[in-house]
Amino acid sequence: MQNFSSEVEAADYLKTKYRNFENEIGKVIVGQQEVVKDVIISIFSNGHCLLIGVPGLAKTLLVNTVAKVLGLEYNRIQFTPDLMPSDIIGTEILGEDRKFKFVKGPVFANFILADEINRTPPKTQSALLEAMQEKAVTTAGMQYELPQPFFVLATQNPIEQEGTYPLPEAQLDRFMFNIIVDYPSVSEEKEIVKQTTAEQNLSLNQVLTKEEIIYFQKLIQRVPVNDNVINYAVDLATKTRPNLSSSPDFINEYVNWGAGPRASQYLIIAAKTNAVLAGKYSPDIEDVQAVALPILRHRIIRNYKAEAENITVDELVKKLF
Repeated sequence: MQNFSSEVEAADYLKTKYRNFENEIGKVIVGQQEVVKDVIISIFSNGHCLLIGVPGLAKTLLVNTVAKVLGLEYNRIQFTPDLMPSDIIGTEILGEDRKFKFVKGPVFANFILADEINRTPPKTQSALLEAMQEKAVTTAGMQYELPQPFFVLATQNPIEQEGTYPLPEAQLDRFMFNIIVDYPSVSEEKEIVKQTTAEQNLSLNQVLTKEEIIYFQKLIQRVPVNDNVINYAVDLATKTRPNLSSSPDFINEYVNWGAGPRASQYLIIAAKTNAVLAGKYSPDIEDVQAVALPILRHRIIRNYKAEAENITVDELVKKLF
């Protein structure tokens, strides 16, 4: 762990490391710069991500690559209809000494990929709730701390809906970002084909240590924020709620429920991280706007009229800007 003479020096160091991180990820992942940036912002903001995209867009490869470059212990959990909570958090077994001992499940890692999280029933989905919020799990009356840093990245297939269980709003709210992974451009797809159909001898370099990640998570919390930026973030979240004096007409017309206070918190902490990665020492309104879409899109519930007129949440959020 490097010693810094000031927090400004530490922020500059993080910006440099972020550029190194982008270069390392670029060895494996073609394009998807915004997705990679949002994942990094959520890690240093101590949040979690939900990635939504069709199969074959390298979501699993992205998570695996990020974990390697950050030097984090990585576990992948494939969610299926028969998955049980104990398959995630662990279970107690009777040892040779006739005493019960707790065997830790795959959630005890720094980086968790919850693959196709909507394919398992709510009972099993909820096993992640305490882990994501409290960074601990409780079983048989005992609480076990999870290793730090701890980050959950869940994936969801938007096409296949048969045999899936929609995530409850309470669990969706645990995710800082809802990131849409789109198809690559034609030029990017050509580059992907070239890379993946030829022999590769890639070596990824670790950019940061666990200790440095924890240090920078705390550094982000100490980044100063002007009151006008906080006012803007809170006002933005409040305007998503219908039937308030500050609610725009189109929100009243198309929205059933808006974002809660956690959205305001995430807007500020993510704006701080976005600012530092861009070389600034305090966020401004543009930083809030840069992170607002993935933070708000899963916290706004459209009504029937919006669905009938094919008005998307993204369109509503952009109109708020």
